[in-house]
Parts: sequence; structure tokens; C-alpha cells
Amino acid sequence: MTEAARALHDKTAVCGVGLLIGNYPNRTVLSLAVEAYQLALADAGIKREDIDGIMMLSTGPDYDRFLEAVGTDVRFANEGWHHGRFIVPIVQHAAMVVATGMAKAVAIVHGSRRRAIGQVADHEMWRQGLGPHGESPAYGALGPVFGAALAAQRYFHMYGGGNEDLAPIAVAFRSHARLNSLALRRDPMTIEEYLNSRWIVEPLRLLDCCQVNDNAACIIITSAERARDCKKPPVYISGMQGVHAGPQFHNLTLPGLGVAQQEVYKYKPTKDDLYAYQMADITQEDVDVLITYDAFSPLVLFGLERFGFCGAGEAREFVKNGRIEVGGALPVNTSGGLLSEGHAAGWNLHIEAVRQLRHECGERQVKDAEIVQYASFLGESVIYRR
Repeated sequence: MTEAARALHDKTAVCGVGLLIGNYPNRTVLSLAVEAYQLALADAGIKREDIDGIMMLSTGPDYDRFLEAVGTDVRFANEGWHHGRFIVPIVQHAAMVVATGMAKAVAIVHGSRRRAIGQVADHEMWRQGLGPHGESPAYGALGPVFGAALAAQRYFHMYGGGNEDLAPIAVAFRSHARLNSLALRRDPMTIEEYLNSRWIVEPLRLLDCCQVNDNAACIIITSAERARDCKKPPVYISGMQGVHAGPQFHNLTLPGLGVAQQEVYKYKPTKDDLYAYQMADITQEDVDVLITYDAFSPLVLFGLERFGFCGAGEAREFVKNGRIEVGGALPVNTSGGLLSEGHAAGWNLHIEAVRQLRHECGERQVKDAEIVQYASFLGESVIYRR
């Protein structure tokens, strides 16, 4: 933790959010992105002229076409890759742009239409010859679920357990979604119903997999001072750390499972692995709500262990007995997450963090929530504070 990083503590804040999630067969990606942007402006109580920075993702409209559509000139623009592992770096990038004065208010804008995943024509499957999530398309494994299933198999091989240990995650997130009017999957789910859902790639069943749906999102980040003058209470960015990458990091799990290039060992995070806590001046015990990337249910196990909420191999017991449900010791993904609320590349997870800290979540509101952490299996994190 450097002094430069520590100096960013609480210097920036989220002042506005907008989210669309569902099925919009007659809409373009551009129109969805514009509407999410307008929702975020209204949420913040600011005008388009107040935005002088834009950051966008590669699945949606190009930044220049978007700015043309909303009639805005900016002095900072950036467009990045859209995978869920890169949403945290985009939030961090926006915060640093604001903190250094390169822009006064940065709107992060995302828009996407549902599409078939894992088809031979899908360019992602052939990026650098193999897939970006641990898929091996040359051998017929065309979907991200393959990489997640491979990692889950290794986890259960090392630590015991199996598919039934994932059921509490899916059931907990569905119970949260039932309290969220925006969620797409709101039907009740029992453990038995989960266990009767069809296999996709063992040990993952249908209900271990997120949805594919139309979506758009916008998050506006500005200085802490400016945010205090906006319509809604500011949500401060107190701590953050980046995606970890390299030979010991498979794209859909934490280190140590021996997947792909990894060595085999029991991963235990060190202080240097958890510098977001130092930046925010908190510990895991201070976290009121944990938000983690859940495109597939085992990713929740990996996120819990990656950030030391439990030890190696302990997450499958940690998630049981209501611990991760609203009202439990550590509520996780209180909107229903990607598994049940819907898929917005993970931006809906950050928006849920903001709404929890504003105490806007109604029946699923975690009482007196003051600190929400987004933390995922590759080591990336943002710690938000009320």
C-alpha cells in the first residue's frame, strides 16, 4: 500500500446510478445505453453538461457514437474490454481520473443485447486460439461454463463435497431476487428443485449458471465534495485493488487449484493480497454486505476464500445455514446477483452496493449497512462506504 494509493481513500464517490435489465427485443444497444445514462443523471440530480468524462465497454456502442446520441462533449474518454473481471478496473480508472483532476464527473456506461454464447462463430472462443475463460474450443468446449466446471471439479477433488454444496448459494440468491422487483428469476426455489435441475457440465447444473438477457447500466463517479451536493447521499470509494493475473491465475477461480498453469496448494491470502482493506482502514469483520461476481455459483466459494472470509476449502460450509442470506452473518449478492437478478456484465452488482448503502433496498435491505465490499476471485475489489 503506497501513500499515493492511500491518498485516494474517500476522495471520490458514486453520485448516480441507472439500470435496465430484462428483455427488450425492439431496442438497440445504443438506445438502452442512453436510457441507463439518463436514469443515472436523474438519480444524481445533475445535467448532461456536468459530465466531462466517459468510459464504455466494447460490447455496446462506441464512445463517439454514444456521445453523439446524448449531445455531450467530454475531455476524457476511454473504451475497455467488457469481461466481468474488468468492471472493477474501470471503476478504479474512473475514480483515479476524477481524483487526479482529469475530469470532474465520469459516467461509466454499458449496454448489451442477449446473444448466443459458445457458438463456433463467437469471436471470444477463438481469441488467441483458445477461449478467455478456460474454454478449449479446439476440443469442443465452447462456453465459459466449461472453465467454471473445471475449476469446481478441482475444488471438490481437493477439499471434498460436490454439487450439493452449491445449492445454498443458488437458493440464497433466489430468495434475495424474490424481494427485488427488477429481478428476472423470482420463482421460489428449494434445495430439492435445485438438485433436480438438469446438468450442464458436471458439477454444474442449470441453476448454477447465470442468465443471458438484455441490459444497460450507468454509474457516475465524481469527487466526494461534488457528490455531497447531488440529489442522493454519496457512496464513497474507500478502498480498492486490481485484478491479479499471471500463470497462477486461471480466469474463473482463485490460485492453488492446479487448473491450467497453476501450481497445487492451499491458497491463503497475505496482507499484500488484501491491500484494499488497508486503504479503507477496515477488516473483513467490518463488511456488512459482500458483493461478488456470480456468473456461476462456485465463483462465490472462490471469492470468499480469496478475501479471507474463510479458509481454504471452508467456503462450501460457510455458505450454509442461511449465513449468506439477508439476516445472516454476511449477506451476499442481495439483489439476486447474476444468477437470479440478471446479467449486466456485473454492473448490476455494483449498483446493488450503492443502493444498499443508500438504504434503498426495501425488504432486502441489510439493516444499518455502512460498508459494502465488491470482491471477486481474481483479487479485484472496491470497498464502498456510506
